[in-house]
Amino acid sequence: MIRSMTGYGRAEATGARLLLSIECKSVNHRHLDVALKLPRAINAVEADARRLVQSAVTRGRIDVSVSLNPIGVGALTSLSMNLTLAKEYAEVRRQLKEALELEDRPSLEWVLEQPGVIVREAEPTISAEETWPLLEQALSRALDELLARREAEGAALAKELLALHEGLSTHVEAITARAPAAVDRRAARLRSRIQSLVGDTTLDEGRIATEVAVWAEKTDISEELARLRAHLDQFALLVQGGGPVGRTLDFLAQEMNREVNTVGSKADDLEISQAVIAAKSALEKLREQAQNIE
Repeated sequence: MIRSMTGYGRAEATGARLLLSIECKSVNHRHLDVALKLPRAINAVEADARRLVQSAVTRGRIDVSVSLNPIGVGALTSLSMNLTLAKEYAEVRRQLKEALELEDRPSLEWVLEQPGVIVREAEPTISAEETWPLLEQALSRALDELLARREAEGAALAKELLALHEGLSTHVEAITARAPAAVDRRAARLRSRIQSLVGDTTLDEGRIATEVAVWAEKTDISEELARLRAHLDQFALLVQGGGPVGRTLDFLAQEMNREVNTVGSKADDLEISQAVIAAKSALEKLREQAQNIE
């Protein structure tokens, strides 16, 4: 099954002192780009977390955000106040107010805003042995949810890609069926033009055949059509086979676009030109969808 590159997953894990929450978000990216946002206290396990993400996904921008919340006895952080410093701030403000003959007086909000009045006690060291089991558990579950959503969206993309593939195949077959008739029409047009120039003079059929052969060689699209059909067959097999095939699908779409452009440049037939325009439109849609695949 193919997978989309967009998804979301969230999970939590609870330990003796903390609740660990994880959010994983993924969006399109040409390669695998993992961005981890970890609390400073658990930076020691960043490499292990990165390896876990890399083992689950192969392509896309993956943003992983981890938060820690203390629970129960032994909370990781606490706040305290410096009452002595608060009184000093208030006294200095009172003296300044009297010196300047001002009317206002310090409010509680003003005192709380002063540096050092409210102190966050230093966080205790959290060992990797304590955090990694929780992080691994939560991250694994969040990645499972993210992958499930990527697979669900991938299934919808597969249906869309196969429908676009079928439409493109129809246009290619129309071009293939029309190509021989285009040669005959060119010969008829050439004969008509020469006849109008020479009047009743007998035409040199050998010369006409030579001119038609030269034109046919210059405008021959059989090789391009053969490669197009081969690319289309491979594209369908990749979509149906699944796996991380996004880069290959994008490459095939580029190759098919190149072949269709060549057919269009060689075309000397209105119906072929119209089929080329329709094929290019289908290819553009197909490539846009293929760029969403992991």
